[in-house]
Amino acid sequence: MAGGAVIMPKLDAEQSGLLRRVGEEWGRVSAPPEAWRRVLPVDPDVGSYPEPGQIVPARFGRVVSVPTLSGGPTTAEAGGGGGAEAATAAEWERPGGLALRLRRTLLGAPLANTAIVRERMRKLVALPVLSADALSSVAYGPEALLLVLVLAGTPGLNASVPVALAIVFLMLAVGLSYRQTIRAYPLGGGSYIVATDNLGRIPGLVAAAGLMTDYILTVAVSVSSGMAAVTSAIPSLSPEIVPIGVLVIAVLLAGNLRGVRQAGALFAAPTYAFIVAILLLVATGLYNAAGRDFTPTPHPVVNATEGLGVLLVMKAFASGATAMTGIEAISNAVPAFKPVAWRNARTTLSWMIVLLVVLFAGVITLIHYEGIVPETQETALSQLAHRSYGSNGFYVFTQAATALVLLLAANTAYNDFPRVLFLLARDDHAPRIFLRLGDRLAFSNGIIVLSVAAALVYIAFEGKTASLIPLYAVGVFLAFTLSQWGMVVHWWRKRVRHWRKSLCFNATGAVLSAAVFVTAGITKFTAGAWLAILAVGAFLLVTTRIHRHYARVRQALRLHPQMIEIPGHSITPHQRPDAGSGRSSASRGPVPPGPGAPAAPAEADPTASAGRERDAETEDTPEEIRHLSVVPIDALHQASMRALAYAASLQQPVLALHVSPGEEEAEVFRDAWRLWGDRLPLAVVVSPYRAIVAPMIGYIESLHRQRPDLTITVILPEIVVRHWYHRILHSYLGGRLRRSLRPLPKIVVTTVPFHV
Repeated sequence: MAGGAVIMPKLDAEQSGLLRRVGEEWGRVSAPPEAWRRVLPVDPDVGSYPEPGQIVPARFGRVVSVPTLSGGPTTAEAGGGGGAEAATAAEWERPGGLALRLRRTLLGAPLANTAIVRERMRKLVALPVLSADALSSVAYGPEALLLVLVLAGTPGLNASVPVALAIVFLMLAVGLSYRQTIRAYPLGGGSYIVATDNLGRIPGLVAAAGLMTDYILTVAVSVSSGMAAVTSAIPSLSPEIVPIGVLVIAVLLAGNLRGVRQAGALFAAPTYAFIVAILLLVATGLYNAAGRDFTPTPHPVVNATEGLGVLLVMKAFASGATAMTGIEAISNAVPAFKPVAWRNARTTLSWMIVLLVVLFAGVITLIHYEGIVPETQETALSQLAHRSYGSNGFYVFTQAATALVLLLAANTAYNDFPRVLFLLARDDHAPRIFLRLGDRLAFSNGIIVLSVAAALVYIAFEGKTASLIPLYAVGVFLAFTLSQWGMVVHWWRKRVRHWRKSLCFNATGAVLSAAVFVTAGITKFTAGAWLAILAVGAFLLVTTRIHRHYARVRQALRLHPQMIEIPGHSITPHQRPDAGSGRSSASRGPVPPGPGAPAAPAEADPTASAGRERDAETEDTPEEIRHLSVVPIDALHQASMRALAYAASLQQPVLALHVSPGEEEAEVFRDAWRLWGDRLPLAVVVSPYRAIVAPMIGYIESLHRQRPDLTITVILPEIVVRHWYHRILHSYLGGRLRRSLRPLPKIVVTTVPFHV
C-alpha cells in the first residue's frame, strides 16, 4: 500500500474527473463488474470488527478485546509499527508470540477508538500532568539565576530580588498571552500552529524546531535536576547519576506508552506533593524570618570574578527565566481536555500561572532572607529545607517530593512532543509514521523518539544540569517569541471583539520573549547555546527536504490524462471448468464469463475443503493451480491503479482490499471506488483499533480458510524511491506481510513497483 496508514483525502474536481474517465476506459477494455464478481471463488464478506455500540468493555470500560474478523473467539491483540495490530488466534503460535505477550503485560491491551473520549483529562488531572514541567522548574530556575549573579559577589546576590521580580512580570505577561492563544485556537494552538497560520511555513517550522529542542531538553534537565535533588540527600549515589537517570527515562517511556489517563494518574500525586512541600517550606521560612523581624541573614563572603553590569544581569535574567519552561504546554494540549476543552484549558492555565508565581517568588524570597549561596554538592532548595527543618521527616518529604516531581516533570514533554510531530507529519514535514496512534491511544512513535533523543543528550552531558541549562532557554523562548508575534498578526487581521486588548497582551509577551531569546543566544553562545541554534537549523533543513519529497511523490501519484490511453486488448477473468473436465482455462485462452455462468461460492463442505488442502502439496503442473489475486490499496492513485491493472491482466479472479481506520474514511474510499465505476470486487475492512497490517492478515487468513486449495497472490503497490534515506518516509508492507503469512501454505506476496 503506497500510503500505509494515511487517511485517504477527498479527491479534487480534476482528479475526480480523471478517475471517472479511467473507469470508463476500464469498462471499454475489461469485462463488466458482474463478470468479475461471478467468478470470485470466495465470499468476500468474512465478518467485521464490532461497531462502537457493540463493543463489550472491560477494565472499567476503557479496554476492549479484539475479535477475529471471522467472528471467532476473542484473541490477544498484537501491536507493531506504532499502531494497534489485532492478532488472529494463529498469531500466538508463531515466532514472536512471547514478545506479544510481554508487550501486553507491560503496556496493556489496546484501546478502541471510542475510548479516546474517556482518555481526555479533567482539570484536576490536567493540572499536574501539563504543569509539572513549569512548576518543577522552581527547583532549578532560582538556582540558575543565582549561579550567574554569584559571579559578581555580594552585590550580585543582592540583585536577585529585582531580577526575580522581572521574571515574575514575564511569567504573568506570557501566561496572559497564552490565555489569548487558547481563546483564538480552541482546538489547540501551539507555537507551530500559530506561527504557521500567521507568519508562514518557515517561521512555523522554526517554532516547531524550538519547541522540540525544548521538549528534549525538558526531559534531560528534569531528570538531571531530579538526580541532583536525590544526591543532595544521598551523596553516595553521585557516581551513578547517569545509569539511574537513563533508567528513569525508560520508566517514563513505559508509563507514557500505556496512555494519557494512566500517565496522568501516575504523575498527579508527585506534582501535588511538590506543591504542598514548597508551600510548607515557604510558610515555615517566612515564619522563621518573621521571628527575626524579616532581617535577612548575611550572605557568606563571596569573591567577585565579574562586575555587576547590564550584560551579567541580562544573562542572569535569561537563566532564571528557565523557570517558565512548560507554560505553553496547556495551549498545545487543548484537545486532551474534557469538554468544554478550551474553557477547561484556560482555567487550568490560570491556576498554573498563579501557582508558578507563588512558588517562584516564595523560593526567591526565602533565598534572600536565608542568605543562600549556590553550592556544588547541595541544591539551593535542599539548603532551604535544611535551614527550616534540619534533617527530620519534613526535610525528607521535601527532597523526595522535589526529586519525584523533577523526575516525572518530563511527562509534560511526553504529552506535547508527539503532538508536534503529529502536526508536522500531517503537513508532510515529518515521516508519516508519526501520524499513527498506538495501542493505548498515544502517539507511540513520537514517544519513543523523544525518549531516545533525551537519553542521548542526558548521557552526552553526563547528567549535569548546569551544562544543560545554556541549551534550554534558546529553544523555548524562540518558540515563545514566534508564537506571540503570530498572535499579534492574528488579532490585527481578525479584529474581533477585544482585539486591541488581546494584541497588547501578546505584543508584550512577544517583546519580552524576544529579549530573553536574544540575550540567551548572545550571552550563552559559547556555553552551549550554539548547539541549540545548530539543532534548529538542521531541523529546518531536514523538514523542508521531507516536505519537498512528499510533494514530489504526491505529484507523481496524481492521476493524469495519459492514463486514459489504455491499449485496446480486452481484460477478462478466467472461467474455470469443472475439476472433472480435465481441461484448464489456460488451454482454451481467456473466456469472459457469460450471463449464465455459475458463481463459485465459498466452500461449505469441510470434507471437500480438507481434501483440497491435502491435494495442495501435489500441484506440480500449471493446470492444477487455482488463483485468487488480492490487491490491498489505500487510495485510488497511479500506484494503486497500476497494481489493479496488473492483477486484472493476469485474467484470474481479483479482489481489492481496503483497510480503513473509521467508517467515515471508509465511505470516502467507497465514493471514489463508485466514481471509478466499481470495476472490480471490493472488500472494505473498518478497523476501530487503528490497525492496518493485522486486519489485512486476518482477512487473507479468512479467505484461506474458506478455500485452502486456492493460491492467493497478494499484489501490493510499492513506491520505490530514488535514495535509500527516503525509505523511512514510506510504509513498506511487503516484508511485514511476507513474515506474517509465511506459515500459511499457498500464499504469495508480490509487489508492483512505482518509481518516484
